[in-house]
Amino acid sequence: MNEKPLIDRLAEEAQKGKGTYYKIAVIENGKPQTAVIRRASGAQNGYSVAKTFTATAIGMLADEKLLRFDEKVCDILRDLLPADMDPKWEHMTVHHLLKHSAGFPSGYLDIDCADHTDIAGDDYLGYLLRTELSYVPGSESRYTDAAYYLLSRVFTAKSGEKMDDYLLRKLFYPLGFREMAWSKCPMGYPMGATGLYVYTEDMVKLGELYLNRGVYDGKRILSEEWVDTAIREGYALTKTDGGGYGKGGMYGQMLIFYPQRKLAVAYHSFGGDGLVPYLDSLSEN
Repeated sequence: MNEKPLIDRLAEEAQKGKGTYYKIAVIENGKPQTAVIRRASGAQNGYSVAKTFTATAIGMLADEKLLRFDEKVCDILRDLLPADMDPKWEHMTVHHLLKHSAGFPSGYLDIDCADHTDIAGDDYLGYLLRTELSYVPGSESRYTDAAYYLLSRVFTAKSGEKMDDYLLRKLFYPLGFREMAWSKCPMGYPMGATGLYVYTEDMVKLGELYLNRGVYDGKRILSEEWVDTAIREGYALTKTDGGGYGKGGMYGQMLIFYPQRKLAVAYHSFGGDGLVPYLDSLSEN
C-alpha cells in the first residue's frame, strides 16, 4: 500500500494536535501542494515569520553592495541621532540587529502586545534612538521586535526606498505572491518584525527560494553567498533537531525548509505546535 502524500499526513497531524490550523502549504521536490484545514482569510498575519523576509531584504541589499553586515547603525543614521544618545549605540552593527544582540530589552517595541502609539508617539525611530540600551551590543542576546523595525529603517536609509516597496518589485512579484500587506508605523515604514500578511501558499515560496540556493523559477533572486550566510549565522532562521531551518510566529505560524529533503513547509494557525516535531521525526527516518 502506497504511503499517503505528505500534505495529507500533515493535515491529519494538524487535526489531531493542539490548536486550530487554517492552511498548510508544502513544496516538496519543486511540487507545491496546499491543504485547507479550516477556512479563514486568504492573507494572514505570520507575526515573527516577517523577520525572515526582513532579513532576506537586508541580504538582497548586501548582494547589491549597498550594505555591509559590519556597518554601524549610528553611521547609517548619523543625521537622525539625538545629541544625548546613549554612547553604547556606537557599538551597534547591522549584524547585531539581525542576531537580536543590539542592546534592546527583551520584547521591546512589540506592537502585537501593546499599543505603541501611546508609548512612542508618531516617531518610532526617534523613540528607539532615545533608548538607553540594556547591554553593550554583541555582548549578549535578547529577542526583540525593536531590532527588526530598526532594520526596516536602516534598509530605507541605505536604499532610498521603503522595504515593502522594494520587496514588491524584487521578491513578492517575482515569486508570484497574491494579496499581501505589511503593518506600518505611524510614519508609514513597515514594522519589519511582525505584521506581514500573506497567503500560506505564498509564504512557503521563501523556503523554496532558500532550498534552491537563491533561484526561483529559473531566476536568481538571492546570491548563494547570502543563503549560506543566513543559514550559518542564523539570521531569522533557527536550526531544528531534524535538520530544518525555520522561523515561527506568535500564536502558531511557521516557515521551515529541509535542504536534504528538498522540502519547504508553511502554515498559519492559532495555537498549532505539533507539526515541526513531526516533520523533524520524518527527516530523522
